[in-house]
Amino acid sequence: MGSSDRRYTLAEATAMLETLAVVVTEAREAKGVLVERELVERLAENAPGNGGGAEAERFTRAALRFSKALGQLDHWDIVVRDLDEGLCDFPADRQGRLVYLCWKLGEDSIGFWHEVAEGFQGRQPVDELTL
Repeated sequence: MGSSDRRYTLAEATAMLETLAVVVTEAREAKGVLVERELVERLAENAPGNGGGAEAERFTRAALRFSKALGQLDHWDIVVRDLDEGLCDFPADRQGRLVYLCWKLGEDSIGFWHEVAEGFQGRQPVDELTL
């Protein structure tokens, strides 16, 4: 479990983007397996008799990958706002108060921040001098 008082500088958050992209992508892909309706239905039908076989193994591997990715994000104190979109927030300090540096999977850099209560709709351009 990460520490709730962790604050990132813009440079620290930016340095993590490549690694973060890998972890978010892993979580998204694993989630995709976990929500496959047909797979879940087949497991529900087959698992009581034979443990689920290869499908159960695939599901279990996805569950472990998903759990590991979310655990890593929690360890880093990165808040995932929307896994499907890859929308993540880094806690940061701005003039003594908590704000979030806002990043979305596919973006090359962190271009926005927002107040805690405002969320994505309240994004403002990052200005290194104000953080």
